[in-house]
Amino acid sequence: MNIDSHQHFWRYNETDFPWITDALAKIKRDFLPADLAPLHQASGIDGSIAVQARQSLEETSWLLELADENESIRGVVGWLPFCDSQIDSALERFASRPKLVGARHIIHDEPDDAFILRDDFNAGIRKLAAHDLVYDILIFEKHLPATIEFVDRHPDIPFVVDHIAKPKIRPGNFDQAWRTNILELARRQNVACKVSGMATEVEGPAWDYELLRPYFETVLEAFGHDRLLFGSDWPVCLLKTDYARWVKTVQTFLQPLSLDVQAAIFGNNASRIYNLSRAPNAPLK
Repeated sequence: MNIDSHQHFWRYNETDFPWITDALAKIKRDFLPADLAPLHQASGIDGSIAVQARQSLEETSWLLELADENESIRGVVGWLPFCDSQIDSALERFASRPKLVGARHIIHDEPDDAFILRDDFNAGIRKLAAHDLVYDILIFEKHLPATIEFVDRHPDIPFVVDHIAKPKIRPGNFDQAWRTNILELARRQNVACKVSGMATEVEGPAWDYELLRPYFETVLEAFGHDRLLFGSDWPVCLLKTDYARWVKTVQTFLQPLSLDVQAAIFGNNASRIYNLSRAPNAPLK
């Protein structure tokens, strides 16, 4: 069972997606399950986890409706109002939905680099523990020190770092600060990491396997084979690559490893960490 642990759906409009500027024309349109299905089939992917792209309960509800209608959507990481008094009612509304497997806030777009340490935000995060929900951490490399402190406040919550924490990927200039901090973060056993979003973090128009290889080797060293998850970040990945190329790139990363390890990173870890078995559909064939 191969699972893409990180992809997005949206119906594009300028109001809800102001970050999709003309410079990002490749993704300035609708992306829906029918668009992803042939890419899954061509690359041998059995299902995916749909992750929020807007910070609204409306989108969380919409993603869950899509998941109910499409068996290939095995889980949803939605948005919840962690800093708001509405967090309790939002959890009451959504946490019982079997396909809600986690939640996320777009930390790296907050103007305050220490947002992740806010008291009100942390009070909201603590409420996830009672509902067996994962929290996805979306940050840049510069946020890693604060993120380590944040994770230490919540030892009973499972965390997944999106896009290997978005290091600065530059030809000939490996991000040593990122390496130091990601190794430290990974010492917390309740933290996993998605092998996703790497190509779009490359500075410049081109990338290749050798440029990204030391970043993959670092997260493999840090998290081990049981806390890494394959993710595509489709359709955002289309800015620098296509779906098939990214799948093949990760397969190349994993080729020296055992078949069991490859299976873990390409799906088994996502199934376990996000508890995808709680979803009501029959197992994927």
